[in-house]
Amino acid sequence: MSETLFDEAGAEAQRGQEPLAVRMRPRTLDEVAGQQHLLSEGSPLRRLVEDDAPMSLFLWGPPGTGKTTLASVVSRATNRRFVELSAVSAGVKDVRAVIDDARRRMGMNGARTLLFVDEVHRFSKTQQDALLPAVENRWVSFIGATTENPFFSVVSPLLSRSLLLTLETLEDDGIRSVLAEALTDERGLKGRYTLGEDAEGHVVRLAGGDARRALTYLEAATLVAGSRAEITVDDVERAVDRHAVRYDRSGDQHYDVISAFIKSMRGSDPDAALHYLARMIEAGEDPRFVARRIVVHASEDVGMADPSALQVAVAAAQAVELIGLPEARINLAQAVIHIALAPKSNAVISAIDAAAGDVRAGRAGPVPAHLRDGHYKGAADLGHGEGYRYAHDYPGGVAPQQHAPDAIAGREYYQPTTHGAERRYSEVLERIKGVLRGG
Repeated sequence: MSETLFDEAGAEAQRGQEPLAVRMRPRTLDEVAGQQHLLSEGSPLRRLVEDDAPMSLFLWGPPGTGKTTLASVVSRATNRRFVELSAVSAGVKDVRAVIDDARRRMGMNGARTLLFVDEVHRFSKTQQDALLPAVENRWVSFIGATTENPFFSVVSPLLSRSLLLTLETLEDDGIRSVLAEALTDERGLKGRYTLGEDAEGHVVRLAGGDARRALTYLEAATLVAGSRAEITVDDVERAVDRHAVRYDRSGDQHYDVISAFIKSMRGSDPDAALHYLARMIEAGEDPRFVARRIVVHASEDVGMADPSALQVAVAAAQAVELIGLPEARINLAQAVIHIALAPKSNAVISAIDAAAGDVRAGRAGPVPAHLRDGHYKGAADLGHGEGYRYAHDYPGGVAPQQHAPDAIAGREYYQPTTHGAERRYSEVLERIKGVLRGG
């Protein structure tokens, strides 16, 4: 009996030393914050848990979205033995040892094992291949967690045998609910502290949708607050060494800063543009929103003056999706510098707006007969395609013929500038127009 009491006391002492984020880890699917697309009634994950079926899953999402938590909850809900490996430190030998132990336990008493591999994208191809027999024969239920796109980082045979679930960054309200629970729950701060509104907003912004980071910052702020009941924004600033950026993602500051950001790139001022980029990132702005604005700006204010600007912007946006912050700030900064220093032209947006204006005004007209589809039966009888000149049959690949409807014949929407590469396109366009007009 005394040994049992000592064991319980030791376990209690150990729980008291665990980080707040660990103590507050959800115990059931219903306690998980966010991810409702994965947890709703009838969803594949909930059905797998409720039916207690063998499974192989990949959980893909940014840090702090609950990948480890979901694996642990699934283990509890299905009464499986939970074994966790980190791909950072585990090797093929460790993987095989877990699988052999799982097979032995299953053979002895039918006990089933859930193998959770964190950061599975760090496993080599050989290490991932070592998992295949266990997944194929269901010796273990396997869950792999990754922050990187599994289509690039996981071998195809393993991915094809698994269900891929994508976790999303928590919304601000989700982070607030996590903080509120931690402040009052017996496993957490047990009502000893309250979090001021400004302090809460600062933690939410700093967390950037990462629940684990939010709880880590909250716990650090309690150490600064000490015996005081209310945690202030100053406590949070001192705890995490980050000043609160006065920035409301749904208010005037949001629109003012993004406006200044775009106008700084348009104005060819990379330093000012980088300042506003850093300001948005530090304030917790959604990097995907920033990336989208950069992509738009690449065509709106650079366009054909430097066609590579769009490629750089799209690549930065893809980097945001693939690796996320904080690393993606470097890719965003590269795109911002490239676009700020690129020659500027608004000829692309002016061209499409002018064309759209004519269409809205009713200046459209029928497609010229020689350009209409002549492949279906009876088209020739209607004169469709008659007189069409195949461009490749003419010098330079340009045939003298009219392409626009009569209603807008002669309209010139694209008016290239002489800036950067667009000067060359301007010269090319003039030569093409001369051929099209038969000159």
